[in-house]
Amino acid sequence: MDVVIIGGGWAGLGVSYELSRRRVAHRVFERGRIAETWRTQRWDTFRLNTTMADTVMPGESYQGPDPDGAMTHLEFISLLEDYARRHGLPVEEGRAVTRLAAENGGGFAVQLGDETVRATTVVVATGSLCRPLPHPAWAMRLSLPQVDACDYRSGAALPAGPVLVVGSGQTGAQIAHDLKGAGRTVYLATGRVGRIVRRYRGKDMLRWLDDSGFLDVRRAELIAAAPNGRLPGRGVIGATRTLSLQFLSAEGVILTGRLTGFADGRLTFADDLDDHLRFGDEASENLKRFVDAYIERADIAAIAAEVDPAEAIAPRLSDPPILALDPGELGCIVWCVGFRGDYGYVKVDGALDAEGTPVHKDCVGAVPGLYFAGLDFGLTRRSGTIRAVCEESALIAELIAGRR
Repeated sequence: MDVVIIGGGWAGLGVSYELSRRRVAHRVFERGRIAETWRTQRWDTFRLNTTMADTVMPGESYQGPDPDGAMTHLEFISLLEDYARRHGLPVEEGRAVTRLAAENGGGFAVQLGDETVRATTVVVATGSLCRPLPHPAWAMRLSLPQVDACDYRSGAALPAGPVLVVGSGQTGAQIAHDLKGAGRTVYLATGRVGRIVRRYRGKDMLRWLDDSGFLDVRRAELIAAAPNGRLPGRGVIGATRTLSLQFLSAEGVILTGRLTGFADGRLTFADDLDDHLRFGDEASENLKRFVDAYIERADIAAIAAEVDPAEAIAPRLSDPPILALDPGELGCIVWCVGFRGDYGYVKVDGALDAEGTPVHKDCVGAVPGLYFAGLDFGLTRRSGTIRAVCEESALIAELIAGRR
């Protein structure tokens, strides 16, 4: 084959569409069904945090009645299935790649069980956020049930008793909100995470950030600007409303500082909750100032800045702060401490770094003929979101067609 694409999610389907447009022969191998991760690693009430108007695949646009609405994961799965069918994309479901290796004479060997497919070019589109980061070693000593965010489905499916959600990033904030809506007692161990308001000055905030060029900042610039040379985390943005720590606390979620460990039979927390609240507020205000400057520079007739109730509401905090909890008082823990890609099947020298993450520049792998699609911050700040699929799929397909 000219090209093999590994992964039949939004990134793999986007590249397949663009290759088909350029008449490049290829096959798409999907381990399960189209959008398998969206089927098996999302909770029941999950909604995308891009608007419906922006949740589109290459070559298409939204024509429905609710452009600012939030699509459910089931609706998104249907969108991808329909997209592959209508465009005749060569997706082979139930075809798990167990090994990807370089051939001595050039090209790659793609192992699928007992079958080996050889290809001159491979696009790895299995995603960089599909495997939860490991728990701290001391968590093995806890006797209460523990669930990774990717295995969470609903509050009703968890054991009885209060739930400790660890991590207040995008996933942790949404799961805490979902649990509280289900009537559960929820503790949320917070971290230093930014925040993005849902709407600002009459428009969806992500649209402002897109229009203003904020999301166009290149990966290399982001790494160079980071104090530790690591890519920055993303701010929390709710699917249908702003999700702030103060809003979560006001609806009854019990906030703590960062979970620091397990000592003398108790879970311990840092006394840094005030810093986390302040960091979220400052991140939100910085983005608003960026957008305000863009509006003024571009002479846009936008409405005046409005106050978001989720940011104006006063937090309800424990006094004194919670610095320890008895695990026996909890029903379970839900770990929301981040995700990484699962590239264990990639056995190509130089393709991955010491931490097992792709070595690439703007989605082009360090090994000739190898490309990576759908990476978080793979090309720009927009990368890793559905909003990036059109640009990156076309870029990868054009590079592949030119290489041929």
